[in-house]
Amino acid sequence: MGTYIPHTDEELTGMLAFLGLSSLDELFAVVPEAVKLHHDLELADGVGEPDVLDRMEGYADLNRARTDRMVCFAGGGAYDHEIPPVTQALAGRSEFVTSYTPYQPEVAQGVLQAVFEFQTMIARIAGLPVSNASLYDGGSSAVEAVNLGVAATRRQTVWVSEGIHPHWRQMLATFAVGTGHRIVTVPLVDGVTAWPEGPTGGDEAPGVVLVGYPNYLGCLEDLSAVRGLCDRTGALMVVGADPLAAGLLRSAGDWGADVMVGEGQAFGTALGFGGPYLGLFACSTAHVRRLPGRLVGETVDVEDRVAYVTTLRAREQDIRREKATSNVCTNQTLMAVTAAVQLGWLGTSGLVEVATRCARATRYTRDAVLAVDGIAPWADAPVLREFAVRLPRPADEVIDRMADAGFLAGISLEGAVADGGHGLLIAATERRTAEQIDAYASALAKAVA
Repeated sequence: MGTYIPHTDEELTGMLAFLGLSSLDELFAVVPEAVKLHHDLELADGVGEPDVLDRMEGYADLNRARTDRMVCFAGGGAYDHEIPPVTQALAGRSEFVTSYTPYQPEVAQGVLQAVFEFQTMIARIAGLPVSNASLYDGGSSAVEAVNLGVAATRRQTVWVSEGIHPHWRQMLATFAVGTGHRIVTVPLVDGVTAWPEGPTGGDEAPGVVLVGYPNYLGCLEDLSAVRGLCDRTGALMVVGADPLAAGLLRSAGDWGADVMVGEGQAFGTALGFGGPYLGLFACSTAHVRRLPGRLVGETVDVEDRVAYVTTLRAREQDIRREKATSNVCTNQTLMAVTAAVQLGWLGTSGLVEVATRCARATRYTRDAVLAVDGIAPWADAPVLREFAVRLPRPADEVIDRMADAGFLAGISLEGAVADGGHGLLIAATERRTAEQIDAYASALAKAVA
């Protein structure tokens, strides 16, 4: 096998000198020692490529976190949903798989039309008039929504519910270091956000309020209270919504949201160890000029035929930098097309059916889990697709025991919410059967004993 080394020793020395560093070890000092490989790969010299691939596949098989080998009750933003063959067949066509972001407005009509249809469906799910052509993932969408809100209100203070996904909150904190946004985390009480009551003004007044619907613990928030808070303070209301919930719940737009963001993985994208996933972003017409990314529109050509163009691209590479609203320079075309195929296949009635089946499976699972001695509900608020419980022992320990029994038990709430070490977030999608749920509860009873 040949070896490809992209940089010479001289180039590496020059780059390190420019950075003021003396070695590559110093460059990678921020990487935790626990994840570093402190020895060479254990491969004999002269091993052929097929043999190396066999060895690598053997190592990969040691990873048990696969939904084709374990029954998945984990969620927290990435879910084990059914992906019908029609979605895989159509989204996997070479015209879509090989497509890239449509930079030129006059080419790739098929891809542009597919993205236009995607925007239309997401706008309907959000209950808002405009959706962009997608972003990287739910977290990046949340960041862009906050940036939009701060620019619109000219206020740097952002109130973020503790019920927002912890990864999203970490991303917001990272961006705030550079943007100067002041992120204020509003705590949860009994599973829902305890928003401040009464008037709020001056420097404490938020420019943006970000809430989950349902939130990270699966609990349904009272969005009318959030809308009232935003009306009192003049803040923009940003809802981090589970788009699947639109099959049963009022849309974010119906609640008065100015912006809806979300993770679109549930619509046809398989679990993939963190990605690539799909960021959803929709907003009211008042904020369309601040829309991040790109917007595909429908028009007619010189022969009066329907045509599609990238109508809006407000990134710094396309317009004068001082007028740019975002530096996002691409979108998740393939995942967006996949979502459009999945949603087109489901239709309105199909989306309602999937959401209903998820809600029923979650209710059945919750009842079965809470019947186990020593397990208590985290909160009493209503839930839809997932819920949190308190365990009699640390959640990480229970998760390891359940893996030995063939289950992805859920997600530990350690670090996600206050006092979350014994908390477990459990999700049940339409794929979970009564037999699987009963077996899960039985194994959980042994794991917590």
